[in-house]
Amino acid sequence: MTIRWLTPEEQRAWRAYVAASLLLEDAIDRQLQHEAGMPHLYYSILANLSEVPERRLRMTDLAEKLKITRSRLTYAVTRLEKDGLVRRENCRWDKRGSIAVLTDEGMAVLERAAPGHVETVRASLFDRLTPEQVGQLEEICTHIAQGLQGDDGAGAPEDVPWRRRSSPSCS
Repeated sequence: MTIRWLTPEEQRAWRAYVAASLLLEDAIDRQLQHEAGMPHLYYSILANLSEVPERRLRMTDLAEKLKITRSRLTYAVTRLEKDGLVRRENCRWDKRGSIAVLTDEGMAVLERAAPGHVETVRASLFDRLTPEQVGQLEEICTHIAQGLQGDDGAGAPEDVPWRRRSSPSCS
């Protein structure tokens, strides 16, 4: 097998992407920890639940939306449950599944955290880009995500995060 090493241009682009993504995630996490006492993942769970009908979503579907493993989601939801921000319900149509539900308290926390989060995202990312670059960023990220999750016609890979299981669960 021949290794296709990165060209100097690709290496620079890769390193710039890694630096930017790590710094952006750190800025968002720090802001959310400081203002809302939660990491970005927990905020993302609340935000995703707030956007669906009745603020409820099957755990496997939520894991797919978040692009994380079901076990990682289960751990995070358990923590959010302890804080009263989310509750779990049994899935009526599938005895093995469960539903995550955003509570009124969780919605209130999200509403308090959202303005600071949006300002951090805007200041850290969008204020640094031209409108043309925003469009390019969306196009590039969408293309990469589609390829990695099989939405580009190549077939759905079985090893996407939300299909991984470390142990049997009913999520």
